[in-house]
This record gives sequence, C-alpha cells and structure tokens, in this order.
Amino acid sequence: MGEAAADPVISVRGLRTAFGDHVVHDNLDLSVRQGEILSIVGGSGSGKTTLLRAIIGLDRPAAGVVRVLGQDLHQIKQVEFRRLSRRWGMLFQAGALFSALSVFDNVAQPLRELRAFPEDLIAEVVMCRLAMVGLTQQDAGKQPSDLSGGMIKRVALARALALDPSLLFLDEPTAGLDPQRSDEFVALVRALHRELDFTVVMITHDLDTLVDLSSRVAVLADKRVIACDALRQVVRVDHPFIKEFFLGERGRRALGGLLSEDKVGHGES
Repeated sequence: MGEAAADPVISVRGLRTAFGDHVVHDNLDLSVRQGEILSIVGGSGSGKTTLLRAIIGLDRPAAGVVRVLGQDLHQIKQVEFRRLSRRWGMLFQAGALFSALSVFDNVAQPLRELRAFPEDLIAEVVMCRLAMVGLTQQDAGKQPSDLSGGMIKRVALARALALDPSLLFLDEPTAGLDPQRSDEFVALVRALHRELDFTVVMITHDLDTLVDLSSRVAVLADKRVIACDALRQVVRVDHPFIKEFFLGERGRRALGGLLSEDKVGHGES
C-alpha cells in the first residue's frame, strides 16, 4: 500500500549530529509535507547544510531516524537507497556543473548513469528539461565556462529535474544573482513547482526568496528546529535569532506588508 495522504514525505525524529565533541543538532525534529515549499533558515553554524546532507543520506547521524518517501534511510540496503535517491533532485549553491561537459551532457548525466535509456530518448528528455528552464537548443552546446551565473543555475535546475523527481532540494538557489536574475529564478521555481507538483526543501538566507516562495519556514537555532510554520506565525516566536533575522531593518523591508498588517514586534500594540 502507498503512503497515507497525511504522512510527511520527509520525517526527521530525534536527530543528533556531531563532529567529534562538536554537537550540531541535538534531538531535532522536522516534517515536510507533500507538495509544499519548506524553507530552512538559521544562523552561521546552525547546521542547515548538515541537516540537508542527513536528509539526502550523505551523512549518517549519531542518533535519530530520517525517513524520506516512507523509507528509513539508515535501514534500507544500498541498492534500495540508490533507487530511492533517483526520486529527488539537488541544486547545489554554485551549480556544481561538470566543467568538462557541455550543457547538454550535464543535464543528460543522471539519465546516462541509469544505463536504461537509448540516446534518442535521452536527447528528447534533455531538450524538454532545458526548455522548461528557459534555455534553447543553442544553449545546449555551450560549456559551463560560457554561461552567466543565472544560466548556470538554470542548467543545474534542469539537471536536478532530469529524472522527474518527487522532491527537489535547493541550497541557496539565488546566491550570487543580481536582484533581477534572482526574481526571474524565483518565478521559474514557482512556476515549475505549480506545474510539476514536486515538494521543495530549500536552504536560503535571502529574505526576498524566502517570502516569495515559502509555504512554511523552519528555523534552526539552539541545535534544533525552534519554529516550523507559515511565515506570519514564525515571526511571532519570541527568540533572539528570529528577532534579529526577521525583525531587523532588512527583515522588515522584505516582509513589508506582512508585518504591518499583523503588527508583529513582540510587545508592539
């Protein structure tokens, strides 16, 4: 039988991660719902990327359970993990394109790894994915060194979507982009999310991206998730990091009408 509709697509329970004596997470819980865009925020050293690595099975935690799409990552066999990992895509902060491969070959790489599809079908899928992210047949022949920062992000997104994943992980997707390119990339992710109905887990420090995309926001502090809710509820949580991140000058500018409408401010009338 399949998962019940109410079951989270990602469930982290009692997570503890540590590097020697340095504890990054301690008894951390997090759930991600089907179809949402969950943004993870936190200060430097709060373990955002470490949490993401645990969720996609790159790091084994010291304790706790990580379930993704109904599977316990640390109880399944390696062959089952490889099959499961094909159901998610990952967009790394700097794109992580293979510099020696063309745009076409970068996007084709996850398909070729499976050794299950003929080249004509791979070509069809690659060009479809490139078109989805606004790139052309001419772009397919370019090398990564020929691309702007915004185009690198689009190629990396096309590659992350190559296998039609159920889950998409984004690590600082708008980092390094100017405001216009950032807005365009956010609009692209929003449109693809609506069209393809995948679930997104996103790490970001960019408040505009956070406001524009998030269904819910999870805040990492004190080695755990201190809040996970809609943004207008998260900003009401009385915690020093939340006050600094969301209610400082930058935060108030980005949140704009949300704050003025709700008169958030921990003590403001």
